[in-house]
Amino acid sequence: MVQQYLKKALKTAQTDNDDVRATVQDILDDIESRGDTAAREYAAKFDRYHGNLILSEAEITAASALVPEKLKQDIQFAHDNVRRFAEAQMTTMQDVEIEVISGLVAGQKSIPVRTAGCYIPGGRYSHIASAIMTVTTAKVAGCANIIAASPPRPDVGIAPAIIYAAHICGADTILALGGVQGVAAMAFGLFGLPKADILVGPGNQFVAEAKRILFGRVGIDMFAGPTDSLILADHTADANIVAADLVGQAEHGYNSPVWLVTDNIALAEKVLEIVPALIADLPELNRNNAEAAWRDYAEVIVCADREEMAATADNYAPEHLTVQAEDLNWWQARLQCYGSLFLGEETTVAFGDKASGTNHVLPTSGAAKYTGGLSVHKYMKIVTWQRATRAGAKPVAEATARISRLEGMEGHARTADIRLAKYFPNEKFDLSASE
Repeated sequence: MVQQYLKKALKTAQTDNDDVRATVQDILDDIESRGDTAAREYAAKFDRYHGNLILSEAEITAASALVPEKLKQDIQFAHDNVRRFAEAQMTTMQDVEIEVISGLVAGQKSIPVRTAGCYIPGGRYSHIASAIMTVTTAKVAGCANIIAASPPRPDVGIAPAIIYAAHICGADTILALGGVQGVAAMAFGLFGLPKADILVGPGNQFVAEAKRILFGRVGIDMFAGPTDSLILADHTADANIVAADLVGQAEHGYNSPVWLVTDNIALAEKVLEIVPALIADLPELNRNNAEAAWRDYAEVIVCADREEMAATADNYAPEHLTVQAEDLNWWQARLQCYGSLFLGEETTVAFGDKASGTNHVLPTSGAAKYTGGLSVHKYMKIVTWQRATRAGAKPVAEATARISRLEGMEGHARTADIRLAKYFPNEKFDLSASE
């Protein structure tokens, strides 16, 4: 059966264009050239903020006092879940040592990056959860310096809940800078801060482009596009819950794709009927985002069976993948391409986004075909080492000399020759290249 589209996207989500790239490159070049002064000017221009850029302990304490106690408890709950999951991930990272051949020992070691720069969106929405996701995992990974940067509100500053979350999760510095200037300040080590070794966290297209341009000079978590979500649902799914989950993700932004893939046409038609009313009932900003995303980017696809549904999901490689269908074990074993998987209606993407423990910084735009999301592993360098006895070095040196000469790399070969001559002066070796 050929897939049947009951609703086809009118547009494809794009995060990158020449205008954005040129604008971001100009800002980065200016800030790198003029340093702190330029960053302050951009903060005044884009954020309309003239306060302290690096928050003092007193400012953090004052902001924390403004956070309602119940919200503090919720933030602590989410932090504890993310921390526990990150700590479990850390146990999967083992140093390795193996005697490759007699006398030659090689190993692997995991070392955390020294400085992590965590970007926390605070414009359209105050992303408290992003502070929890990025800072907590960096702390568990063992980063020595953690810088959190978030856009300040005009002449007010960063939202108190973001400040509180970043602080309790372990940020060493909280920087009131948003957008490209916030990313640049962390990457270039402005205001006396250490230069970030890695930049992580979601952001708008300007933040994403800044990270893309800086990649190589610093590490990044991933190239990020608009958030996307796909739901796999069969005849057992609740159409109301499926529709609510689609709308809940569409509110992220006007270009956030949501997709429903099902083998039950009645369910698909019911969801199509329900969604418009759910969107209409949202607050204005959320409604505008969801309305545009549903109109231009959403798709509803009917497949022949669950195998075709799974293949469709793997082809889309969504950031978030939800299964509301029978035999969840089959789906968990079969599905291969996703950022994070939500099995059964008892969990939902919003749980992962906010408080369940898995990270919400995830691959978008099909990148889940080759990478996973943010975790303690992203903050770690897997390095290798070796040492050898002279006897252990002997066969390696012989092979190295011959391979190097065959490749035309005489200097490499001679580093092996000199060791063989020193360690085994009375032996003769055939170290010539041969085809």
